[in-house]
Amino acid sequence: MTAAHAHSRAALTRLRASRAFVLDLDGTLVLGDSSNHGQTPLPGALEFTRTLSERGVPFVLFTNGTARTPQQYLERLRDIGFGLSDDAVLTPATSAADYFQRRGYGRILLLGGEGLATPLRDAGLEVIAPVGAPQVDAVLVGWFREFTMPALEAACHAAWNGAKVFSCSQSLYFATAQGKTLGTSRAISAMIKDLTGARIHIIGKPSLAALRCAARHLGVRTEELTVVGDDATLEIPMARSGGSLAVAVRTGLGADNSFAALPPKQRPHLVVHDVRELLSLYKGRS
Repeated sequence: MTAAHAHSRAALTRLRASRAFVLDLDGTLVLGDSSNHGQTPLPGALEFTRTLSERGVPFVLFTNGTARTPQQYLERLRDIGFGLSDDAVLTPATSAADYFQRRGYGRILLLGGEGLATPLRDAGLEVIAPVGAPQVDAVLVGWFREFTMPALEAACHAAWNGAKVFSCSQSLYFATAQGKTLGTSRAISAMIKDLTGARIHIIGKPSLAALRCAARHLGVRTEELTVVGDDATLEIPMARSGGSLAVAVRTGLGADNSFAALPPKQRPHLVVHDVRELLSLYKGRS
């Protein structure tokens, strides 16, 4: 059976007619190391993004990582061969800034570094350090391996005082060349929730807020997007929630059984080995 016949014709038609793409980074286009550095392109990644650019199809790379600013991610990706526009990388800090602005939040307590702080400051938001018992509108939790007890106390006081708590990612792991590497957002958020009873709002993938932010950035409706990723708990449910085409790759956390085990309405529309196979399908090759 050819590659084209192995997939739904309806899904292939949607893929080739997509007005824009949201592409995951770690495990989909690149693999880094356990310290979130040293990225290497995965097979087909450079060719796929180059093809989209040549065809004038807009795309963004959306990573749940907040160890760096979007601009720093962009520079590193350009260094390893990706030809990307200046606004091609989004992170949960991007969707958080978008969300906070739309709801009139002004003062944000951050549990994270400059990867979180810079996009919020650029959006005109006031960034508050996790010290004491600050009065803020929201707490934002991201990549923060330098986390301390005083930071936890400040976040808890903020939550007790009515601030909403947002997590950049509730994933247990992200994909690296060494395998699964533990993130920080979920672990820190769990402590805040346990101590305060606060509800944790996800602002990165797989939230609909993240998908809508990407769609606005690209100038299309969510139903006109194709979302590509390796995680059955992130990109796939995010795409399905917004009516986007969901494409899964097996080069990161995803394996055949992780996608097949999902309920039918939550499964990806297409499952490919890697972005190189996706490129072949996108170009219409059998």
